[in-house]
Amino acid sequence: MKKMNGWKMIAAAVVLVVSLTACSSSGGSGGSYPSKPFVVTAPSGAGGGWDKTARSLVKVLTETKLVDQTMTVENKPGGGGTVFLAEYVAKDSKDPYKLFVSSPPILINNLKKEGNSPYGYKDVKPLAQLTKDFGAIAVAADSKFTDLQSLIDALKADPKSLTLAGGSAPGSMDHLISVLPAFKSGVDPKAVNYLSYDGGGEAIAALLGNNADAIGTDISSLGSYLKAGKIKILAVTSPERLGGDFADVPTMKELGLDAEFLIWRGVFGPKEMTDKELAYWDKTLKSLSENEAWTKELTANDWASEYKNSADFSAYLAEQEKDVQELLTALGMQK
Repeated sequence: MKKMNGWKMIAAAVVLVVSLTACSSSGGSGGSYPSKPFVVTAPSGAGGGWDKTARSLVKVLTETKLVDQTMTVENKPGGGGTVFLAEYVAKDSKDPYKLFVSSPPILINNLKKEGNSPYGYKDVKPLAQLTKDFGAIAVAADSKFTDLQSLIDALKADPKSLTLAGGSAPGSMDHLISVLPAFKSGVDPKAVNYLSYDGGGEAIAALLGNNADAIGTDISSLGSYLKAGKIKILAVTSPERLGGDFADVPTMKELGLDAEFLIWRGVFGPKEMTDKELAYWDKTLKSLSENEAWTKELTANDWASEYKNSADFSAYLAEQEKDVQELLTALGMQK
């Protein structure tokens, strides 16, 4: 009987060691990471920068097998991204299999702005910046406005006479791009009529449907419409002229306006992501940024590569937060 008890004790000890080893190797997350499918959300409708970024990201990660698990894209429009962010912070703060892509609107601009989401980049985990882009002002091809100055002159005469549209909430990226030329020309930005849509695709549709006189958005979303002859791009917010299809588009700076606006796009996860999970994405997204397939995707979408890892991206967001808050204060939109 004593011998049997001894064997039972040894067996129990082995089971305990194996269990502890398994827990240690899983990082306490119930298994290795990743071990199930990912969902990457674009907080907008189809079309526009967020949707394109999410789909390009998933496409390249899957095709290159940098991620072995299945990855799907879902669209969650509403409030220029603010509805999604509030839901994400409330429900998905511990789910490392739910990621999303974003740019300045819902993570910087709305952080302390009156009437919008109180959430920002500090409520989630920045994983990496992937691209950089610039803002642009565009009109329909048959618009009476042939250059930026003619649009500004009309806004000076009567700011309420025109409708400017964008794919983000009031006070966020597209809104700031839309009113920036007017503001820099002495027009009260609060007097400019801005119409918000759930994504750049809807804003462009409004422009082409004569429901807006002009739009402010990221220039990379406009390339196909420019090639098709459906729009005219009046100006871009880059420090110098861009190349390719946009070589003939003047910068606001060369038109005499001290107006630049950089747009980043990045990937984010839940705030409570573990060190192990974060390390996985640091390695994976760095490999993505160096992959030829990703370079081709950037070129196809008129994006410029701008990779920052999680730590560098977080530091950059802290700096940009200050810059955007200063702009919002100048525009009279800061809380």
